[in-house]
Amino acid sequence: MDIVLNFAIHKLRFDIDRIFIYAWSIGGFTATWAAMSYPEIAGLVLDASFDNLVPLALKVMPEGWRSLVVLTVKEHMNLNNCEQLCKYPGPVLLIRRTLDEVISLVPEDPSTNRGNELLMRLMKHRYPNLMVEKSCRVLLGWLAFGKPSDEAKLYSQVVVSEEWCSSTIHDYIEQEGDTYPWALGSDLTDDQKNQMVIFLAKRYMKNVNMSHCTPLPASDFALPKHAGIILSGCADEIAKMQVLMRHPLSVGFFFQMDSNSMLFVSGMLYLVITWWSM
Repeated sequence: MDIVLNFAIHKLRFDIDRIFIYAWSIGGFTATWAAMSYPEIAGLVLDASFDNLVPLALKVMPEGWRSLVVLTVKEHMNLNNCEQLCKYPGPVLLIRRTLDEVISLVPEDPSTNRGNELLMRLMKHRYPNLMVEKSCRVLLGWLAFGKPSDEAKLYSQVVVSEEWCSSTIHDYIEQEGDTYPWALGSDLTDDQKNQMVIFLAKRYMKNVNMSHCTPLPASDFALPKHAGIILSGCADEIAKMQVLMRHPLSVGFFFQMDSNSMLFVSGMLYLVITWWSM
């Protein structure tokens, strides 16, 4: 991954702050490593990924082997996506597959999807004053739902005002900047914290109703948002990527999208390099 990024930056002359990385499943490990090592990249998209390999290894191994499995994975296959992700300060989007039979500890049960823990840990790191006990319970309730109708019901019960959340975030950035972790939430009521947590969660995580290995439809591809606000000028690039994703891609080749953008495909990890008019 280091070689791919260096090739793109130094040989192909792409600006690092115009690079997006998209990764699926276990590709999330190399992607989070790249984001941690190159924090200037424009954004990171993790599709059907996990927080840590240990819980997933334990679910497929005999209970009597638990201590051996934990030791072996931690010592020799420590794919700790969560730890690496929290060291990346840029825009992140997590795509959660609600029928995932691999990343979920109980097949097709969204409440056991390990992407939930990835979101929880990331938000606790970035917004410690928002992620208090009560708001964490509300967020876990939202994560337990797999249907858009159920999500919308909770959204209305919490009474999330998107206008208020957006303006509060905007005001905070203007006064304090956007360096994580934020102090946002220290002066908010419990209800306001609940609102903000669900508002941010919906922008950090996108649900798709499909299983682990089903190809992601082009229409479900999206770029991450920064602090709840979509990156300026990205709409055209999303459309171009969606068109490109409809076609079969051969592993290990560069595909020219137009005069100023391209997509690199490598196994379970896509490196999207693009720029746009700011």
